Amino acid sequence: MGGTIAKYVRNGYKVGICDLTEANLSSNGTVEIRSDEAEKAGKLLGIQERRNLRMSDRGLLLTEEKISQVVEIIRETQPTIVFAPYADDRHPDHGNCARIVDEAIFSSGIRKYMPDVIPHRVERLYYYMINGFHKPDFVVDITDTITVKLDALRCYQSQFMRLADEVVTPLNNGYIETVEARERLFGKEVGVQYAEGFKANQPLLVDKDLLNRSY
Repeated sequence: MGGTIAKYVRNGYKVGICDLTEANLSSNGTVEIRSDEAEKAGKLLGIQERRNLRMSDRGLLLTEEKISQVVEIIRETQPTIVFAPYADDRHPDHGNCARIVDEAIFSSGIRKYMPDVIPHRVERLYYYMINGFHKPDFVVDITDTITVKLDALRCYQSQFMRLADEVVTPLNNGYIETVEARERLFGKEVGVQYAEGFKANQPLLVDKDLLNRSY
C-alpha cells in the first residue's frame, strides 16, 4: 500500500509503519540489509516513524505475548486507522499478522486489559494485499504516487531483485511487475490509471450527500 501511504503523507496525514519481524529467515539478504532497505523505503514514502517489534519469522503465532506487544504500540502511537495484511495470502506469516493485529485492536480498547496503560480505540481497520489478487471492497487512486510506490519496492533489492548467487523465489521473479499490473487493473475498474485495493471488516459509511447528488 505504498502508493496510498505516499498519497496521504502528501495530504498532510501522519503515517507510521510497524514491522513485526526482522525477516531473519528470508531466503536472501540479512537482517541488517533488510533494515537498511526498510529505512530507505520509508524515507521515500515520507513516513514519520518506523518501528520493528522483532518477532521471529515463522513465530507469528496468536499468543498473549504477541497480542500484548501490538497493543502496547497501538496505545503508544494512538492511530485512528490501522492497515494490516489481508489474511488470505500464500505466506502464513501475513495471515497470522492480520489475526494478531485484529486481536490487539480489540484488546487495546479494553480498559481492564493491561490496566497500567491508557486504552485506545482504533476507529477503522483495513487490509491491504501483498501476494494475492482479491476483489477489493474499495480502492484508492494512486496514479500520482505509483512511481513512488515502485521506487520504494525497488529499495528492497535483497527481496525483489535477483542478484548473483541468490536463491530464486516468487519475490525476485517478476513480483514488482506483477504488483504494478495488479494496480493498473484495479485502476481500470474505476476509471483511473492506477489504484490500490483494500478489504474492509465492516461496511463503509457513505455520506448521504453523495446519494443526493445529481449525475
